[in-house]
Amino acid sequence: MTNTLLIVDDEIRYRELYARLLREAGFHILEAQNAEQALVLLKDEKPDMIISDVRMPGASGLELLRQTRTLWPELPFLLITAYADVRGAVDALKLGAVDYLAKPVDMDELLSAVRDALGVISEPIPDLPPEALKGIVVDSPAMYAVFRDAFRVAASDATILLTGESGCGKEVVAQFIHRHSLRQDKPMVAVNCAAIAPSLLASELFGHEKGAFTGAVAKRKGYFREADNSTLFLDEIGDMPMELQASLLRATETGHITPVGSDREIAVDCRIIAATNRKLEEDVAAGRFRQDLYYRLNVITIVIPSLRERREDIPALARFFLGQDKVDAKRLSRAAIQALQAHDWPGNVRELANAMAHVRLLCQSDVILPEHLPPSVRKTGAEPALPLSFETPVQVTKTLEEQEYDAVAAALQQTKGNRTRAAELLGITRRGLIYKIKRLGLD
Repeated sequence: MTNTLLIVDDEIRYRELYARLLREAGFHILEAQNAEQALVLLKDEKPDMIISDVRMPGASGLELLRQTRTLWPELPFLLITAYADVRGAVDALKLGAVDYLAKPVDMDELLSAVRDALGVISEPIPDLPPEALKGIVVDSPAMYAVFRDAFRVAASDATILLTGESGCGKEVVAQFIHRHSLRQDKPMVAVNCAAIAPSLLASELFGHEKGAFTGAVAKRKGYFREADNSTLFLDEIGDMPMELQASLLRATETGHITPVGSDREIAVDCRIIAATNRKLEEDVAAGRFRQDLYYRLNVITIVIPSLRERREDIPALARFFLGQDKVDAKRLSRAAIQALQAHDWPGNVRELANAMAHVRLLCQSDVILPEHLPPSVRKTGAEPALPLSFETPVQVTKTLEEQEYDAVAAALQQTKGNRTRAAELLGITRRGLIYKIKRLGLD
């Protein structure tokens, strides 16, 4: 017989998220948006278990627990809250709650708590279908778990926070979630909050009216409206200025935005995926990030491991960046793979991609040996190399191709990408420089 669960939460995104997971695990689901509605429902039907938020408008989850105990003293009751504290946990357990989970709830933990409370024998939950990983390179258990969790929550509209070091693949995971969501028919809109000047970010996100400020010669829709009925990926959310965080909070809470220079609210329907390489809990404690916005974004957190924490992925990723599906692709020797896996990759997958571009362009043989790898990878464990500059003497151990690459890269760096000035520094024509840039993969 199928067990019936009653989920009580005033926020529909949480109800849908829990309901979807638990339905897939074989449970029958009832839903209520507050304690009052739940009590009305309980007059007609007795579920096998209640899962309730604590803080809701009107009666709290604790009050619902108290009233439920007068009806059915033995009914399993699980409390969930974004504001977990010791006193609340003690009160809930004294009243007979079977457990007390804090948001963002780990889906495996929720499922385990429900099964333990009901004495249900654990069954494998729907795993990640192999076809879902089409185009994704993953060999490590750690990264497989990331995509499994991402697949589970993709079909919901829950806000997701992706955390991890720079270059570890947060946007790849965001694209994966969007591709398996109900909004996949429209392209995901990606915004790097750190790459836009703070004075322009409000206009970029929410749009503006013509004449709203100097230079606003035409109306602009803004990224929120571009992502209507789709997914909005807010990368580097931790770098958003404090003065804009209140506007973002309102947009996520109400689904309405106000363009710069307008007094008219506009309804938008977009799913938010945020990402950061910062520790937002520390930023909240230091007053650099709003606590209420943090809780709003932190419905589901997916932590992306660094490349050094999933070294099993390195060979497959390296082959992918080398294009080893092509007939004339270069092959990695065992020694080269060992060297790649010994490196700590502070730049993560982005650094590995650049290293393979270096190899692809400069290695003249069919088999890649350790000496073909970038110096920083070959010298793992040694003193770090000096930062590249045009004035740095060229090492005599480098090949001619490596010297050429370094010289062109340094000239472009010193001239901030000005190709005419870089050509003058190198003593070649602008056309000759453009040819070298393309040949060396520096464009």
